[in-house]
Amino acid sequence: MPRPLIATIDIAAMRHNLRVAKRAAPQGNVWAIVKANAYGHGLERALRGFAEADGLGLLEPQAALLCRELGWRKPILLLEGVFDAADVALCVAQQIQTVVHCSQQIALLAAAPAGAKIDVYLKLNSGMNRLGFPPAEYRAAYARLRAMSQIGQISLMTHFANADQPNHAVLPLAQQMRCFDDASAGISAARSVANSATILLHPQLANDWLRPGIMLYGATPGGGSAADFGLLPVMSLNSELICVQTLAAGDAVGYGSSFTASEAMRIGVVACGYADGYPRHAPSGTPVLVDGVRSTLVGRVSMDMLTVDLRPVPKAQVGSKVSLWGDGLPIDDVAEAAGTIGYELMCALAPRVPVQER
Repeated sequence: MPRPLIATIDIAAMRHNLRVAKRAAPQGNVWAIVKANAYGHGLERALRGFAEADGLGLLEPQAALLCRELGWRKPILLLEGVFDAADVALCVAQQIQTVVHCSQQIALLAAAPAGAKIDVYLKLNSGMNRLGFPPAEYRAAYARLRAMSQIGQISLMTHFANADQPNHAVLPLAQQMRCFDDASAGISAARSVANSATILLHPQLANDWLRPGIMLYGATPGGGSAADFGLLPVMSLNSELICVQTLAAGDAVGYGSSFTASEAMRIGVVACGYADGYPRHAPSGTPVLVDGVRSTLVGRVSMDMLTVDLRPVPKAQVGSKVSLWGDGLPIDDVAEAAGTIGYELMCALAPRVPVQER
């Protein structure tokens, strides 16, 4: 009998969430972001769930090649650009587009065969200070690319640091948008600025190409719950109780004895731990569903097990169903309690966890 832990990926929910993103840009196009193995959901599933997307955005050239081998014929964009000459050759052979964020990448592209026509996205550093050309160098970078016979279409892009907090004290959204508008003024090219937070909270900024990520998987970057935005959960992580213990007042639970019972109580042991991708740092009080009833984690998460309070579920027993996140328990709620974000929980799903679809 297999261990009673399984992740379920809802392909129909992927399709629904993509349609939510597309409605935000009725005149634009959508890059479905599938980096990190489609945020832990699997590239092959993402290609089916996001079949109506206008293109796929990811990081690894080999993942881009896999998408082609799986039958994806629409555009693919390398979000960190090319890393070496072999990546440039791949872009030419497989008609893969690439972000250009530094002069070294322009030099790599300049070495491509003269007959190549690589479409690129020229990235501006509008204040996030990760990737991108400084505003003072942006036009010169555009001119260098435009003069190269190897370059096809040039689109313009930037990335917002705080779209979920538009009036951020250090780097407000409006400041980054002004920077992008000023740096790109007078350049006739398609533009892409809208990530999930921008699409959900600032749809007026949606332009030629949107780049939804986390929203496609049924979670949000902040600013409201997934349900508030009409998004459906895609990944559910479910297990069962494999043991029930009865504690007396003063008894402790798990490594470090971080939880002590204040009264007589029952706890359930769940077949799921940090080796499965559940956050080890999740504290007592993190929400869990037992037989559909909301309860909480108690004690420290172990490698293979965690323990839950059964006082809200007095009839729970070995075999009772447990939902760690997904249907009925938003992944964002679990992430917030654990001091992290839904992205991390999705991406951390361990290879040993069986995955099924519905």
